[in-house]
Amino acid sequence: MAEQITYKDAGVDIDEGARAVDAIRASVKSTYRPEVIGDIGGFGGLFSAAALKEMDDPILVSGTDGVGTKLALAQMAGKHDTVGIDLVAMCVNDVLACGAEPLFFLDYVAIGKLKSDHIAQVVGGIAEGCRQAGCALVGGEMAEHPGVMDPDDYDLSGFCVGAVDRPKMLNPDDVAEGDVILGLASTGIHSNGFSLVRRAVTEVMTMDELTVERDELDGVSVLDALLAPTRIYVKSILELRRAVPQVHAVAHITGGGITENLNRALNDRVDAQVDEGSWTQPPIIDFVVEKAGLSRAEALKTFNCGIGMCVICPSEAEQAAIEQLESTGEKVFKIGRIIPGDGKVVYRG
Repeated sequence: MAEQITYKDAGVDIDEGARAVDAIRASVKSTYRPEVIGDIGGFGGLFSAAALKEMDDPILVSGTDGVGTKLALAQMAGKHDTVGIDLVAMCVNDVLACGAEPLFFLDYVAIGKLKSDHIAQVVGGIAEGCRQAGCALVGGEMAEHPGVMDPDDYDLSGFCVGAVDRPKMLNPDDVAEGDVILGLASTGIHSNGFSLVRRAVTEVMTMDELTVERDELDGVSVLDALLAPTRIYVKSILELRRAVPQVHAVAHITGGGITENLNRALNDRVDAQVDEGSWTQPPIIDFVVEKAGLSRAEALKTFNCGIGMCVICPSEAEQAAIEQLESTGEKVFKIGRIIPGDGKVVYRG
């Protein structure tokens, strides 16, 4: 008879997986909305759609994303409790761009060797992101990949579903000449451009250089500044839309920067004219741009450059929109205006 080889011998520890589920249970339940049915551990996450009956024409909006190579920095720093916030942010901020409220979220964690305390940190961050966004973490998957990934390696992906009433959906076709562009401050690099960050910064600096506090970074280290989690704009934008219904469009500034994302909120009759120097760029972005030797044009289509979300509204609603956004904790800059054109971003100054 062949020698017995158990699943654990092959590298997959089912008992540790069960301990990991127990370790994340409280974090997951802390995100639940009234619509959630049941508990974690089922074959599918259940979420009541009864509230959609109140909409004239409910539209479901979905989004999926990951954190990318920012995870390599989290592994370098041994800090795993904030990348989950990044994961949620990348999905819910995208869903938000058409005016949808994020309802529920699912995650997928692939890891070389499952450790319950490690998973608890990661999923704790995902739960915190969901609480910030007001969406429920209704399920997910923890997949152990021995022989495929190194034991300490892991990757994250997420999936979000939101809803919006079609009459209230944001539509780039509503953007018109004379509208103003408001920029909401980012918390740093967020979760895009980290392949360049690693090549230009973390792979050429020593750990001492990466972890020392620096005056030019407002007293934080390079590594801590790079790991600052992506800002979640959901509650601020949803409250803005209730208070200032004249908002025409929203753009999430992700990979491709302002240049390749603000244009997604435009129609083919207008351009977005962005005034250079009208907002403050976080010092960590200055630091990375200098280390990489990027031109300003290249930086603007690589990083968010300090603007994580753009709001387009009529000029007569500008002051009300700024006051509302500031009341919810956003730092707001008027960064430009809408002019005649053919759907592109142009810079002035």
